[in-house]
Amino acid sequence: MIHPSYKELINRVNENEAEEGVPVVSSRYSIVMATAKRARQLISGAEPKVKVKSDGKALSAAVQELYEGKVNIMPENGTEMEE
Repeated sequence: MIHPSYKELINRVNENEAEEGVPVVSSRYSIVMATAKRARQLISGAEPKVKVKSDGKALSAAVQELYEGKVNIMPENGTEMEE
């Protein structure tokens, strides 16, 4: 099983980012798109904000960054913004 699960990831993102009681992420699609966008940023050369293994994959780093709250998902358009 992959950790964190998408449900755990959605809950974590929403607890850190929810404003006015409106969840930032409400579907698997939203969390997958945000994670994929961050992974593409990492592949393009962005510095990871979490410690990754030497053979670490960009997607794993992106998931961990979201889970730890190192990057934010902007509710207007579903894109990420670095802190």
